[in-house]
Amino acid sequence: MEITKVSSERQINISEELLKASGWEIGQELIAISMGDGILLKPKKPFTETTLNDVAGCLKYQGAPKSVEDMNNAIRQGVEESWHGGS
Repeated sequence: MEITKVSSERQINISEELLKASGWEIGQELIAISMGDGILLKPKKPFTETTLNDVAGCLKYQGAPKSVEDMNNAIRQGVEESWHGGS
C-alpha cells in the first residue's frame, strides 16, 4: 500500500511501480468512478475507428429487404400492442 496526497491543484501522484503494474503511461486518460468510500481509476479505452462497411451486415438477415413502410408499420404495431396489451 502506498500513501499519496492531493495537491493544491487537485492532482495526485502515482508511483512508477503502480503505473508499470497497471500498464499505464504518462498522459494516460483515466475514468474516475466514485465507489462510495473511494475512487476507482480505470484506463479510458478509445473505441477503434470503424466504417459503415466494418459493421454493416453484422446482424445477418435472411429474407427479402424490408421497405421503410414495412418498418414503420412494424413499429406502429409494436406501439399499439404495448398500449393495448396485444389485443
